[in-house]
Amino acid sequence: IRIMNNKAEIVIVGGSKFDLGKLMPAANLLESFGIGFHLKLLELHKNPSALQEFVEFVNKYELKVIIAGNSGAAHLPGMLAAAIPLPVIGVPIKSENSIDGLDAIYSILQMPEGVPVATMGLNNAYNAALFAIQILAIKHNSYYDVISAYKEKLKTSAIDENNKLQALGHNLYFKSE
Repeated sequence: IRIMNNKAEIVIVGGSKFDLGKLMPAANLLESFGIGFHLKLLELHKNPSALQEFVEFVNKYELKVIIAGNSGAAHLPGMLAAAIPLPVIGVPIKSENSIDGLDAIYSILQMPEGVPVATMGLNNAYNAALFAIQILAIKHNSYYDVISAYKEKLKTSAIDENNKLQALGHNLYFKSE
């Protein structure tokens, strides 16, 4: 199922060119469903005034969901959540100089009370796009249909994989004690 001729209600924002590259799975998924989106680079450490410009952009285009990815200290999702009263989905990104990416995870996950950010797994922009679609499915039946068809496809795939294992003789038995 694809959505055609829809108004873009999602914006994907990266804190650097590196971060934007790691967010491309979200863009690719949305594109595969025919869901419109905006793509922005917002380097707030280098250009703090860009935050106000971004707020104006969000209002001008009547956007509904923000996917924000950032590496390192990862302040971008939290700053956007503080400035804009819309759902922000944070994607922590493992930077090139991070040992394990925990710096990005904690800085998005541990937001103070009153400034919520939905936090995805490390480098998991794909799930961020799915979550954005689910948020919009509350209002749009077409998004609901897309996400329902996607989940049905996942279910069918899981059943098919299990059937392949069983056809090869790999049956799992569980003994109750």
